[in-house]
Amino acid sequence: MSDLKADLTLDNSGLSCPMPIIKTKKAMDGMKVGEILKMVATDPGSVSDIQAWVKKTGQELLGQETEGEKFVFYIRKAK
Repeated sequence: MSDLKADLTLDNSGLSCPMPIIKTKKAMDGMKVGEILKMVATDPGSVSDIQAWVKKTGQELLGQETEGEKFVFYIRKAK
């Protein structure tokens, strides 16, 4: 996944639900369609939260990976 080029990186480390989703939505609102957000979180709940959020909002989860205690998501703005 790290071969994906992110247009913006958002570090939500240390934040717990619902803040990673709130900050991700705010970041995505400021992006253009087709741009990629790399979002980093330490909250294990963010894995299921992000998967549900992209389905609900129509964004595209390009991939996710775990780096130590961090969860990394690559999300493309679809609309």
